[in-house]
Amino acid sequence: MHAMPPRVSIVLPTYNERGNIEPLLAQLLPLQRQFDLEILVVDDDSADGTAELVRQLAHREPRLRLIRRVGRSGLASAIKEGLLDATGDVAVVMDSDGQHPPETVAQAIDTLCASDLDLVIGSRFHPKASIAGLSGRREAGSTWANACARFSLPPRYSELSDFMSGCFALRLEPLLPLIRAVDVNGFKFLYELLAVSRGRLATAEVPLQFQPRSYGSSKLDLAIFWDFLISILHSLSLRLLPRRAISFGLVGASGVVVQLLVTQLLMALIGLGFEQALPFAVVSAASSNYLINNALTFRFQRLEGMALLRGLLKFLLVASLPVLANVGLASAYYSFVARDTFWAQLAGILVVFVWNYAASSRFVWNTP
Repeated sequence: MHAMPPRVSIVLPTYNERGNIEPLLAQLLPLQRQFDLEILVVDDDSADGTAELVRQLAHREPRLRLIRRVGRSGLASAIKEGLLDATGDVAVVMDSDGQHPPETVAQAIDTLCASDLDLVIGSRFHPKASIAGLSGRREAGSTWANACARFSLPPRYSELSDFMSGCFALRLEPLLPLIRAVDVNGFKFLYELLAVSRGRLATAEVPLQFQPRSYGSSKLDLAIFWDFLISILHSLSLRLLPRRAISFGLVGASGVVVQLLVTQLLMALIGLGFEQALPFAVVSAASSNYLINNALTFRFQRLEGMALLRGLLKFLLVASLPVLANVGLASAYYSFVARDTFWAQLAGILVVFVWNYAASSRFVWNTP
């Protein structure tokens, strides 16, 4: 009597992948000869018709399911939603841009099922891997990112070579509590999964023959790099500090530079006194913080157009009391403690950080 093949769920997050998704599905569907297969395409309301194409394909292919997300977005959250909706014994996550060959999927599943493992990663940096689809700049960036990830993750995972991979297979049922705990604002789902597991997962890697993208362009941008930096700091803080608080704090540090610079420029170029220059510098720093936080910290709730202007007015209103406290405390420090403009301003800035973070999160970007 033959053992039943495992039920395998393949999760494909998509955003504007119409040119890639049909050829990829044509390569993946033959896996149903080996496994009890379901394929979940989790689409972030693509503007190029990706979801419409998948819906048409699903009419004649019952193993294909479409999850179309409207009003929510992000790669990590798409992967999490797909895994939580999956019904397989084993789940596989892979990119939808054609850079992860389907052969790796079968190899990862076989490796997982043949041993007592929780997670198998398709690694671009395995000794037997190839990275034809990775430019020299991105290869250097990925190598650096992996080094930082290795430093911040539990020692049990130090032998892994690709913490940034978007291709991996896992045993679904035992890992569901960890999947639910993954922070979807994180840089990479795999990195966040390893971080929340606290070294409890048995892992292995298989070589990934990383291919050039067939259609479209990479989604890598400054916001992705920012997410990675926040993820590393979040892990190094033992996940005690909220991710948004870390991001808000880093942006606040840039505001310190803006405030100090504007103060010195107004004093040096226009001849204003410290007390006269300080209000302009504080408002400039607050406006800078708002724009950077809108672009990075709260980018999934990012405001645009008139909403951006209204948000700035709300932010300045929310910050008005602590701005007064900032100016008042800095002026008092300068007048009564020490005639030092740097420490005077820093004292005021520290007072307002917690208020600005909590109040603006709630009243400007409507997040708890």
